[in-house]
Amino acid sequence: EEYRTELENRVINEGLETLYEEARKVDSHAMEKISKNDKKRILRVLEIYKATGKTKTEQEIESRKNGVKYDYKVFAINMDREKLYDRINRRVNIMLEEGLIEEVELLLKKYKEFPTAMQGLGYKEVIEYINGHITKEEMIEKIKGETRKYAKRQLTWFRKNKQTIWLNGLDDIQNNLKIILEEYK
Repeated sequence: EEYRTELENRVINEGLETLYEEARKVDSHAMEKISKNDKKRILRVLEIYKATGKTKTEQEIESRKNGVKYDYKVFAINMDREKLYDRINRRVNIMLEEGLIEEVELLLKKYKEFPTAMQGLGYKEVIEYINGHITKEEMIEKIKGETRKYAKRQLTWFRKNKQTIWLNGLDDIQNNLKIILEEYK
């Protein structure tokens, strides 16, 4: 915590670019994938090095040497993209009807700092609306659009994982349960 506070103060006093360059000297490989504006990841690279004496890259290499400790299965639910997007749109409408804006207003009053959780899908767009940067309609469309993009990234990640066992999200639940149980025989 002390080191994190020190880094946060250095960002204020010296600028994020200074810490980016410092992190690049510590672990140039990791920094190739990190934006100069990504404060959270820049600070994390420096924190890992300070805490362990090893770079983030060295730790990742070490953790992969031993392989996977556990026998695990990855199940992913797939469905027609149009139906998925329709469900996302309806879910956003329900979240708003059930008080998403009011929830964010309460959280903003409760916390002085901006918790990481408040940067998640939906919250940051509501904050933009509350602060008058976008209209309510823009907020709603932005939440829906960002959620659809996130769902697409998730599906891409699962497709890259060769161990993924796909379930049909529109199929009868019993059929999906049968697929899951067959994998555990």
